[in-house]
Amino acid sequence: MRIIIAAASLALAAPAFADTIEEVTGKGIVLNIQGMEIDVKYTPDGKFTAMDGQVTGDWRREGDKLCTKSNFDPAEQCVEYPKDKKSGDSFDVTGPQGTATVTIK
Repeated sequence: MRIIIAAASLALAAPAFADTIEEVTGKGIVLNIQGMEIDVKYTPDGKFTAMDGQVTGDWRREGDKLCTKSNFDPAEQCVEYPKDKKSGDSFDVTGPQGTATVTIK
């Protein structure tokens, strides 16, 4: 019993860390590529839309990577995301198409 209480106390005392991919897929992002801002929305069923619905596709998680394929680019692209980012944070990601800045909504 003491071990369970100690473990529960430790869990409550540990700081909460944001899961970047959960934040991204739960809240959506604004992707900035060469000065062009693209609003991207994700749904829990593994779908996403961008550019007012002109780009649609599928997403899945693979560890710290977000993998997508779309009607614009049917080959799956997996990009590693940094840890512990939350709503309002901006950061750069680099994938096969180059570097882009992501801002979590």
